[in-house]
Amino acid sequence: SEEEKEKKRKKKKGGGEEVEEEEPDESMLDWWSKYFASIETMKEQLRQQEAAAAEAEEKEEMEIAEGSKGQAKNKDKSKAPKDDKKKKQQSAPELPEKKNKQKIDELKVFNKELETEFDNFEDWLHTFNLLRGKIGDNDDNATEEERIVGRFKGSMCVYKVPLPDDITKEAGYDPNFGMFQGIPSNDPINVLVRVYIVRATDLHPADINGKADPYIAIKLGKTDIKDKENYISKQLNPVFGKSFDIEATFPMESMLTVAVYDWDLVGTDDLIGETKIDLENRYYSKHRATCGVSQTYSIHGYNTWRDPMKPSQILSKLCKEGKVDGPHFGPGGRVKVANRVFTGPTEVEDENGQKKQTDEHLALAVLRHWEDIPRAGCKLVPEHVETRPLLNPDKPGIEQ
Repeated sequence: SEEEKEKKRKKKKGGGEEVEEEEPDESMLDWWSKYFASIETMKEQLRQQEAAAAEAEEKEEMEIAEGSKGQAKNKDKSKAPKDDKKKKQQSAPELPEKKNKQKIDELKVFNKELETEFDNFEDWLHTFNLLRGKIGDNDDNATEEERIVGRFKGSMCVYKVPLPDDITKEAGYDPNFGMFQGIPSNDPINVLVRVYIVRATDLHPADINGKADPYIAIKLGKTDIKDKENYISKQLNPVFGKSFDIEATFPMESMLTVAVYDWDLVGTDDLIGETKIDLENRYYSKHRATCGVSQTYSIHGYNTWRDPMKPSQILSKLCKEGKVDGPHFGPGGRVKVANRVFTGPTEVEDENGQKKQTDEHLALAVLRHWEDIPRAGCKLVPEHVETRPLLNPDKPGIEQ
């Protein structure tokens, strides 16, 4: 319930004492606990980076000061890094302690869009805009955006026949079929898209009082959702905590728009900003940007495995598609994929505390290090929350 979340949030913000006193009951934890714990870790890392940067800067200044024989300055400065180190030593150990007490699993919080982390998911699918031709000179001032009539997605590859040896040697390549093998079919495909919106930060004020009344609007193909009745009054940092399910068909409906509007009692609601996500690129990417791979495998509680496929199924599929030998599960908690061996636990606990034999932890260990697998491997998208800038067409290039 909201109250519990609020308490939890206060507890997190309150920091030290309360968290140390009581160990959280597993049933009290939920996704939000995981999210706030992850944000704390992210802040801690930032603090450490800043402290390290400050220290390096001071060292540099000291060296310069020593060089110019500024002894007096030097003494003051040499004090500062010591204090800084003390602070650092005090602030760093706090976190592991809390973590041991709580053992809350975390997810990855990206402070940018997922695309910037994974090369726009253009590992093999590139997007080419198809433009309408110009009719006459008066068309010259039409922007490229206005002339787009469609988009072509694909890959182009020019190579010499016969194929060079290094390519034909690769496992399972039939030189007669060229470079494009194992590519999904062109047929339309039905998908269920689930959009989670956690919160917005530092929204651009839309009302005279310097605040806004934000609500979410989502558009994908013919689906248009406006969550108007759930607007959040007078708030520039709203916590939405919403999820929306939409059915869509690729390639016709692949551009998802998530917008934040300002609710107005009179007149039309103003767009604060929006962000567009190309779902098709994510769906077909080798980085598997459909449902992030979480850190641990659990079958109950706040950390339940959320992907429709289990880790072992995902692993088998990746091995098959990448023509990789494996996975071979062996005794003693070992699994072999290609020429790598991974180890991990072999039991999973259900909600009654009963232990069952499982290969899922092992499979997950491989998935989390998939980039180490030769040739077919690449980094898989972890369970995450991404942060996207909201833009407004009327104010191009300025984050809202």
